[in-house]
Amino acid sequence: MECFVTNTETRPDQAYRHVLALTGALFLSYLSVAMSLPAVPIHVLNGLGMNNTYGGLAVGIAFLSTILTRGRAGASSDRLGGKICMQRGLVIYAVAGIVGVISGLGQIPAFAAYGILIIGRLLLGLGESLAMVGMINWAIGLMGHHRSGRVIALVGMGIYGSFAAGGPLGLLLLDRIGFTGLMGVCTLLPLLGILMVNWLPAVAPHPGKRESFWKIIGRIWRPGATVGLQGIGFAALGAFFSLYFISLGWPYAGLGLTFFGSGFVLMRLFCGHLPDRIGGTPVAMASLGVEAIGQYLLWLAPTPELALLGALLTGIGCSMVFPAMGSEVVKLVPPHLRGTAVGGFAAFQDLAYGATGPVVGLIADRSGYAPVFLIGGLAATLGLWVAFKAHRVARQQAIA
Repeated sequence: MECFVTNTETRPDQAYRHVLALTGALFLSYLSVAMSLPAVPIHVLNGLGMNNTYGGLAVGIAFLSTILTRGRAGASSDRLGGKICMQRGLVIYAVAGIVGVISGLGQIPAFAAYGILIIGRLLLGLGESLAMVGMINWAIGLMGHHRSGRVIALVGMGIYGSFAAGGPLGLLLLDRIGFTGLMGVCTLLPLLGILMVNWLPAVAPHPGKRESFWKIIGRIWRPGATVGLQGIGFAALGAFFSLYFISLGWPYAGLGLTFFGSGFVLMRLFCGHLPDRIGGTPVAMASLGVEAIGQYLLWLAPTPELALLGALLTGIGCSMVFPAMGSEVVKLVPPHLRGTAVGGFAAFQDLAYGATGPVVGLIADRSGYAPVFLIGGLAATLGLWVAFKAHRVARQQAIA
């Protein structure tokens, strides 16, 4: 029988330890996503003999799957609890890894292998939707909504810490054991994650009247649009940084996500408390300005060292946008709708991730990889303006 707790039954220090354990499990499990991110487009180009558009689609299709399932994942989390939702997501991660193993078998024709790979990427997106929404709802239930910014910051540390480690590790494993071996590793990691969270107490779901997903989206679209525009820069970097370096003959092609993830995690460590302390929107505006600078530097960088600095600044800038605006989203809905709201909010970022891959892949095929990062910089600049408008609306509503 499942053991449920409420916020009042868990001491703050104990709750924080539980959330740290969840973060560790997410880090380990999310390596299955992070290691495949730079490896998939390289496998599609070099292993299957297809072009950048197909490579970008293979990356972006997982985010499309996540977009289409965020609402259902949020509703499941509100109805069943975050623990069950997260565990189901990790199981689907493992299934996606098995499908990836099948797609990497050399006896399969290229287009058939690509089709199987797409199925695996779709499953990976579904697993990500359930795992992340479930964990956020579970962790906020353990620590309380007043610390939602800190909780979402920890979630991001787990995810982007995985990106920092997973980028070079994925490329290393791709080189040493091939794509099939890499997918085998990606099958085992989420199973270990399930073992890590199984002992943690669940949080009882909140009772209350349900609302339609689109009505909730109407409440949160401004924070959602902000985080979506932020996500374009990261999606461009994640999909094409390695290929950008390889095309120029530069070293350190596997370090883009490492620099990005390092900046990201450091900001979460030292500034994760800021949204709860000074408000989410001011933090988001400052962050988007830094992200824009990093993307413009990537666009114009004459040396690999400056390009890596651009990746670092992009990570620093992207780091706090999601928790900052997420803390604003949590304030806009009652607890029994929190999972659905978080799912809808995350879907804006997923939309950016899903659309960016194939769109900038087309641009890269025609104009090279550098303009990809110009688009990321312009998107971050627009996101800064949207966040500013959201801040003005919130101030006007507070005065009224």
